[in-house]
Amino acid sequence: MDSLLKNARPLLVLAMSAVICSALSGQDPTEKTDPATPNQPADRSSKAATSDQSFLREAAAGGLAEVELGQLAAEKSSNPDVRKFAERMVADHSKANDQLKNIAAQKGIDLPTEPSAKHKATKEQLSKLSGDEFDKAYMSNMLSDHKQDVAAFRKESTEGKDPALKEFATKTLPTLEDHLKEAESISPKLNAANP
Repeated sequence: MDSLLKNARPLLVLAMSAVICSALSGQDPTEKTDPATPNQPADRSSKAATSDQSFLREAAAGGLAEVELGQLAAEKSSNPDVRKFAERMVADHSKANDQLKNIAAQKGIDLPTEPSAKHKATKEQLSKLSGDEFDKAYMSNMLSDHKQDVAAFRKESTEGKDPALKEFATKTLPTLEDHLKEAESISPKLNAANP
């Protein structure tokens, strides 16, 4: 028994030293660390949580669609209010898209490089329209789309786990709410003028 204790004593000293060093460095001694990033637990990833990643990708695809549809409306619309709104969509969503790209790059997340199939179908459908018919359809799409955007960004701003995405959603939300208000103002005028 004495020889067992004698042999265990150096191991005990080493184990205690590791615990003390870990405590002094502020690291949990039971956490595994990635050798490439000292003092960072291996199971903590810089990538966003699944729901945050989903928000990031959907916001990016939606932003790309807003820019493309805005460009289309700026070319096709005959209504000055619709054209002004479309130009704002291009400017605001281009800026937001750039911010999302930076966040995604920091997290090593690949973003969509084109709108979703749903958004592509909307663009194709709108491309076939002209005049008042185009304006009504475009603004109707902007109304429904921005209602969904506001809801998604509001949810991310309150429930998001990733601080950078939560901050992005919080800062972008007022702009999207303005877009929605503007769409709510323009759309009824188009319907009243051309029933």
